[in-house]
Amino acid sequence: MIRIELKLADQPFTLMVSGQKVVQIFHSQQAITFDNPRDNYYQFTFDNKLIGIDSSLVNEQSISLFVNDEFATQLALPAATGDETKKGWLGLAALGFKLFKSAKVIKVVLAGASVAGYAWLFSIEFALMLIACLVVHEYGHVRAMQYFGIKTKGIYLIPFVGGLAVSDDKITTRWQDVVISLMGPAFGLITSVLSLVLYYATEMEIFAGVAVLSALLNLFNLLPILPLDGGHVLKSISFSMRSWVGLSVCLLGVLFGLWLSYTFGLMLLVFFLFIGALEIVFEWRGRHTSHLMPLDKYGQGFSAVMYALVVAGHIAVMMHFADSENPILSLPMKILSS
Repeated sequence: MIRIELKLADQPFTLMVSGQKVVQIFHSQQAITFDNPRDNYYQFTFDNKLIGIDSSLVNEQSISLFVNDEFATQLALPAATGDETKKGWLGLAALGFKLFKSAKVIKVVLAGASVAGYAWLFSIEFALMLIACLVVHEYGHVRAMQYFGIKTKGIYLIPFVGGLAVSDDKITTRWQDVVISLMGPAFGLITSVLSLVLYYATEMEIFAGVAVLSALLNLFNLLPILPLDGGHVLKSISFSMRSWVGLSVCLLGVLFGLWLSYTFGLMLLVFFLFIGALEIVFEWRGRHTSHLMPLDKYGQGFSAVMYALVVAGHIAVMMHFADSENPILSLPMKILSS
C-alpha cells in the first residue's frame, strides 16, 4: 500500500492506494466518501466540483486527475514500499495466529472454556458476570471498527487472558487506533453506570458486583502499557509527535508494567509486556514506511482528554463503593489506593 499526498485548490488530500484500487481518501485527516462508477475510477465532490481519479496506470507509477469529468493533470507516484515481512519464527508465529483467527468454531470452544475456567476458579455467577463484561468491552471495539468501515471477524474469548476483537482490515490513521481502543472501555463504563442504576432500583448486589467488576476490568485495560487499550492510545499520541518520543514513552510504559508486575505479583502482565515489547519493535522499525496518518496537535489533545475522562469515570464507579460493607465491592478501591 502506498500513500499519496496531493493538493487540490490549495487543500491537502491523501490517497491510500493498494494495487490499482483507491482504498481511502482523506482531507485534512478526515476520511471522505467517494464513488466507484467504473473499474479503476473514483470520484468525490469537493468545493462544488466533481473530482475524478483514474488509477488504471498505477502499475506505470502514475494516476490521472479529472475535474468535472475533464482531464486536469497526471501525477507520478512514489515507488511502492514493500510490506513483505522477513521470514523466520516471527513470520511463522504470525501465520499460525492468522490460521487461528480463521477457525470460526474456535469461538464457541474458547467461550465455553472461559466460562468453565472462571467458574472452576470462582463461581458460575462470577464467571457469567466476567464474560458479560468482557463481551460488552470487546463489542465496543467491534462497533468502532464498523464505524470506520473496517471488516471484523467478531469476538474471541481467551480463557484466563480476556477477550479479543479481531478485524480483517488494517487501520489507516492514528485517530482510528485511538477511537477503537477507547470504545471498549467506554462501553464498559456504560455497563458500570447502567448496573449502578439497576442496583439502586432493585437493591440486588449482583448489579453492584457487575458495576465494580466492569470498572476494575476496564481500568486495568486502560493502563498505559502495550498491548492494552491504554497503551495503544499512548502509542498513537506519542508517535504522532515524533518517532523517538513514541519510542521513549512506550518504553517507559514497559518499565511501569514491570514495576506493577513485581509489586503485585502479576505474572500474566509479564506476558502482555512481552507482546507489547514486540509491538514497539515493529512500530519503531516501520516508522519510515508507516501508512498510518498521524494525529495533529488538536487530535493529540482531544485523544488525551477522552482517555482521561474514561479513566476518571471508572475510578468514580469504584470510589462509589469504597466504603461499602461488602468486602468484595470495596476491594477494587483498596487495590487502587494501595
